[in-house]
Parts: sequence; structure tokens; C-alpha cells
Amino acid sequence: MESSTTAASREQLMADLKLVVADAEALLKLSADDASDHARDLRARLAERLTDVRHRLADWQAHASEKVKAAGHAADDYVHEHPWQSIVAGAGVGLLVGLLIGRR
Repeated sequence: MESSTTAASREQLMADLKLVVADAEALLKLSADDASDHARDLRARLAERLTDVRHRLADWQAHASEKVKAAGHAADDYVHEHPWQSIVAGAGVGLLVGLLIGRR
């Protein structure tokens, strides 16, 4: 299971990538007036790559969501199968956090 810092970093990365795609689309629209062959070829390649990136981002996001759901179900199953161990583990973590907070 990944840490909350890693999850937050991934969410920030996804948001940043979506902004880059949106900016690239805006740039593509702004350069639509340039009629040279080189500009047309560049716009076509950029549009193709943007479509590919959008699909990959959607796939990556769906895959990440599936992994999080699977981890949640696994944790839920474990807690239902081992309730007392889960209670003891939770109490231990709470005690450690309480001790760390109390030391400050």
C-alpha cells in the first residue's frame, strides 16, 4: 500500500499533466492560423500525441483507482477476518502517535 505522501504526489502529478495537456491544446488552437506545411505537420503530430497522452492519463487514473479499491477491500477483509489483531494494531499505532505528540 502506498503512503499518503506518495498518493498526494501522484494526484499532483496528474493535475499537472492535465494542465500541460490543456495548455498544449490552447497553443495548438492559437497556432491554427499558420498555414505553412511545417506548421500543419507539427500541429497534426501534436494533436496525435495529445490524444495519446489523454488516453494514457485516463488509463493510468483508472488503474490507480482500481489498485486503491483493491487495497481498501483487502484491508476490509483483513479487519473482518482478524478483528482483535486489528484493534490491537490500531491501539498500538494510536499509542505511538500519542507518545510522539506528547514529546513535542
